[in-house]
Amino acid sequence: MKQKCRIKGILLGTAVGDSVGLPAEGIARKRNQRMFKGKWHQRLFFGYGMISDDTEHSIFVAQCLLACGDDEQIFLKRLAWCLKWWLVSLPAGVGLATLKSIIRLWLGVSPLKSGVYSAGNGVAMRSSIIGGYFADNIVKLDDFVTLSTRITHSDPRALIGARSIAHITAWIIREDLQECPDIDELEIMLRLVEDTETEWLNLVNKIIYSLKQGLSVIEFAESIGQKKGISGYIYHTVPMAIYAWYQHFDNFQEALEAVFNCGGDTDTTGAITGALCGATLGESAIPQSWRQKILEYPRNIKLLEKIGDKLTENINNNYQKSSPVNYHWWWILPRNLLFLIIVLTHGFRRLLPPF
Repeated sequence: MKQKCRIKGILLGTAVGDSVGLPAEGIARKRNQRMFKGKWHQRLFFGYGMISDDTEHSIFVAQCLLACGDDEQIFLKRLAWCLKWWLVSLPAGVGLATLKSIIRLWLGVSPLKSGVYSAGNGVAMRSSIIGGYFADNIVKLDDFVTLSTRITHSDPRALIGARSIAHITAWIIREDLQECPDIDELEIMLRLVEDTETEWLNLVNKIIYSLKQGLSVIEFAESIGQKKGISGYIYHTVPMAIYAWYQHFDNFQEALEAVFNCGGDTDTTGAITGALCGATLGESAIPQSWRQKILEYPRNIKLLEKIGDKLTENINNNYQKSSPVNYHWWWILPRNLLFLIIVLTHGFRRLLPPF
């Protein structure tokens, strides 16, 4: 598969997983099943979907990679700038750790020290594109994932989770995976990410054991204590995304539906799973009905496609710096105000049955 298809698949997969999962975010599994019957589809706004911070942060990272080439200082400085002005644009949903870290950035704290001690899943949602970009340069991959993580999250578990997603994405692209790899190969990959942290190694053991036992995605969720829904803890979100990706290796839609059916943090888990599946299967495997029903501006599907094309050019030119893709950024504030109204409407809807 062409590298460009995989890179674009990461970005589009993130957006689709984010937008389809967004209306069900934070709803417990049983209520999720009662409220969202039938096939999963875009349903945030009259049959259409919109993206949230999961996709927005991936766009920031991708644009920063374009601007920096492989210069770490430029990347970190620009990412800090993106996050600071993102908060000013009044996004509807900001994780507490991310909020605190961005406030610290505005107060003049260095991006190297702005992260707060949190193991939330926010950093994993933006690490897949780094893995795709530096698939053939693992040293740079680790350096950039570390910078992307520690600007908002300083907990070592957050870095392990982010690195695992980046490394799997890099593995997919580097090896040009066409068929599902052996379970033992996956185990080796996950242990290479971190081989000393006990909680992570226990999770790896559970992933591998459950795959060998043939457990479904929901059964695996129950085995790691996520019966009510997938939480925002990175050691819950990341294993679920990896498990769904592997269990439904050749089917983008089935993998995403499997994590949506688990309930909980459906948009972030969907975004991470979508990125892995997009890297594996390419943009063409993403259902058109999900892609075409993303109602967005200015950060829309066309923008993601342009960024994916340009990232591929940078990679092929040995990470040569280039200008980020321009878009009509002045529309972001009115868009966010509309998005906030839609999100609040969904919030009021949740006060009504079924419970």
